[in-house]
Amino acid sequence: MSATNENNLQIKLQSLIETIDVANVLTEPITNSIENLLRISAAAMNSEEASVLIRDGDQGDLRFLSAIGKVAGKILNLKVPAGKGIAGFVLSSGQPMAVANVGDESFFYDEVDKSTGYSTQTILATPLRYNDEIIGVLEYVNRIGDPPFEPFTPAEMDSAALFAEAISTLVHAYGSTKLFQELDNKIIKNKNETDYTEVRRWLETLRDSAEHREMMDLAILLREVSSRGDGERQLCRELLESILRFSDTKTETSLLSF
Repeated sequence: MSATNENNLQIKLQSLIETIDVANVLTEPITNSIENLLRISAAAMNSEEASVLIRDGDQGDLRFLSAIGKVAGKILNLKVPAGKGIAGFVLSSGQPMAVANVGDESFFYDEVDKSTGYSTQTILATPLRYNDEIIGVLEYVNRIGDPPFEPFTPAEMDSAALFAEAISTLVHAYGSTKLFQELDNKIIKNKNETDYTEVRRWLETLRDSAEHREMMDLAILLREVSSRGDGERQLCRELLESILRFSDTKTETSLLSF
């Protein structure tokens, strides 16, 4: 291996390690907070199991992001295909749903129970919304104690919606940190000198809010300028610090209004 190739490999490995470290630092507190909210809300709902499912790809599939209960470790990262099950219905319809006996529902997706050995009998599922977009589903399964289980009530559906509002903010934050990791991986995997124009085109294809894409675009621009040398990095720092100082003195006025 030539000295140049070895140096490039070291740079890419260092960037990859930094990406993983940053992603872990950012996502671990978020997932811990989601799990804590699941525990608190499940106790309030007298529910044995609770979980958060998030979108996985652009086709409407769902993936278990967080869970508490007897089989929590078994269902993490399991996927529910688009349109399948109660969670799939809630995601596509945007409507909460409480089922007293899942055996009476023809569209109940039993593959998760088959994978875990658990027996879902009653369930409450409510959508996770952020800025009017459905980004996942919050579920409560069975009651604490022995069957037969009391069905979830309309009042509990209202309570679940309140818990979902808090959890959805954390889920959105989690998605943001994972997107930054994906962006960095996109840059790292480029074998040649990074083509930031190509990376920005990739960004435009992402399914996300316009505000989020704009933030990512700014991050790419900042990285492109700062990668050109010490002088450019210093200029970026000075410009950003100037903007922050100006913003602190103009708290009620946007820069764009000038």
